[in-house]
Amino acid sequence: MVSMESSSKNDEPQNLPIFSKKNPNTAMTKKGVYVAISYMACAVLLVIFNKAALSSYSFPCANVITLFQMISSTLILYVLRRWKVISFTVQDSHTVATRTTNLVPFKKVLHCTPVALSYLLYMLVSMESIRGINVPMYTTLRRTTVFFTMMAEYFLARKKYSSYVVTCVGIIILGAFVAGARDLSFDYYSYTVVLISNITTAVYLACISSLGESSGLNSFGLMWCNGIICTPILLLWTAYSGDLDATMNFSYLYTTGFQAVIVLSCALAFLLNYSVFLNTTINSALTQTVCGNLKDLFTVGFGWLVFRGLPFDLLNIAGQCLSFLGSCLYAYCKLKGI
Repeated sequence: MVSMESSSKNDEPQNLPIFSKKNPNTAMTKKGVYVAISYMACAVLLVIFNKAALSSYSFPCANVITLFQMISSTLILYVLRRWKVISFTVQDSHTVATRTTNLVPFKKVLHCTPVALSYLLYMLVSMESIRGINVPMYTTLRRTTVFFTMMAEYFLARKKYSSYVVTCVGIIILGAFVAGARDLSFDYYSYTVVLISNITTAVYLACISSLGESSGLNSFGLMWCNGIICTPILLLWTAYSGDLDATMNFSYLYTTGFQAVIVLSCALAFLLNYSVFLNTTINSALTQTVCGNLKDLFTVGFGWLVFRGLPFDLLNIAGQCLSFLGSCLYAYCKLKGI
């Protein structure tokens, strides 16, 4: 969650990122590379902590973790805005000392509703998808997101990619199918939820890409809109479904270990959400998705070491390596601007 921000054409470090429509086949800048690496580091750690809360502690309410993450993210943004550390609009990004403490106008909040709702759906489904499946297979199935993202970008933003990039995406998806062909812990429900999560992720990233520029907000502004729109909805839902009551009665609620996991999960969710906006706007939605595939190598390693759960299988290893190769080839194409 589930993030701090950049990018102007002159690569000025004091500026927050500006949303712009770019050629999807242009090369990545040095700043884009740093942003992509930051995203991957946050993503690996967040998956591990979320998995620890849901599996190791058997916490039954994934939606409540998402709610905690949204509330903490919104509070952090509010404090930073009031202290004039950040701005919410592109226009204010160039002036720090004279920046006002105004929040986002209601009209712009309404404009960002599609992004916020797609974010809520993405977070809820993503959190549920990690519960019933081991970490290595979760990351393998998530690699198919690249296909859905490519389709969403084409239909929503009319972006087209070179044949080299399409080939790399094909290798990634092939590797995912090879890796999952003989998964001995196959669970139909869990696999279905992960694939739905892939679709919601693609829609969310495409919404950021298509609506970000027209909103006039920077990444912090969009994150703020996500929080104030989604938090009340999720709060009502968790109260209605009984998740809040179940949380209050959770046996590990007041243990130091569980609380530490939740706090770190909320902090990482803020950083990850921020880095997702940065990576999607500075690079592209497809680059953001492929970065998710590159970080999977480390997630798979941590998953095997910490949670076990996936019997050794040569076909699975081959599929993991094939997908990782496709991700590396895509990264090479982006760095070279192919």
